[in-house]
Amino acid sequence: SLATLGIMMAGWSSNNKYALLGAFRSVAQLVSYEVPLVMSLLVPIMLAGTMGMQDIVNAQRGMWFIVSAPISAFLFFIASQAETGRGPFDLLEAESELVAGFNIEYSGMKFGLFFAGEFVHVLTNALLLATLFAGGWVGPFVDQVPLLGIVYLSVKSAVFYLASLLLRNTVPRVRIDQLMNFNWKFLVPVSIANLVVTAFLLKLVQTFGLSPAPDRANDFIANIPQAVILLAGNIALGFVILTYVRNHGRRERLAMETSQSVGQERERIRHMGAVGD
Repeated sequence: SLATLGIMMAGWSSNNKYALLGAFRSVAQLVSYEVPLVMSLLVPIMLAGTMGMQDIVNAQRGMWFIVSAPISAFLFFIASQAETGRGPFDLLEAESELVAGFNIEYSGMKFGLFFAGEFVHVLTNALLLATLFAGGWVGPFVDQVPLLGIVYLSVKSAVFYLASLLLRNTVPRVRIDQLMNFNWKFLVPVSIANLVVTAFLLKLVQTFGLSPAPDRANDFIANIPQAVILLAGNIALGFVILTYVRNHGRRERLAMETSQSVGQERERIRHMGAVGD
């Protein structure tokens, strides 16, 4: 929210229409994508039973949360990509539309600070992904050699950072209407459904005593039943989502083909009438 305020003030104070339009887009985009971002954060909090970052990492000593909650990790990754304004969600400074976006009037140190802030934001999201879903600094022999925790966290964060770069350089930029529709019509409903399914399955696992005992929370074998049930729920939810997306795509293509056929038929009738005259 504070980043949104800073971008809005930077664009508004520039007295430039491109900067102002980029600032308006930033407010709409960043505020909208905070909803699925926060909802995806609730899943590791539920699995760990705490909001403490260190306790969430310690809860993954037996099994990473990305194994039992892959949809949440994916939602967090996509929402964080939009929050940082990286491709394909880089509409804040779309060169083909806004020249440079909200920072078009800035140069030198001021432009450098905006640019550095964007890269720091991406790195922060990679660190959060590694901490919340990939075990953070936890790894083999980390208790014997604590410095290995820095290596583990750096490697995991680098993997997520490279995934962000790969997405940015392979997927084309979306339009602003596609961006908002993707959030409110897809990401938010999926986030709500994922949160409900995870909460239901977690309560079911705890009711039947399939969750690991407190003294065996760090045991990989003891975490398998809970992880398998949660993973199965995520796979089932993912299958439902893919089925809906496929059917929606078919309906869109059918409507487009029908519209094109009607247009061609009208053009043919108009041409025949012109020839008859």
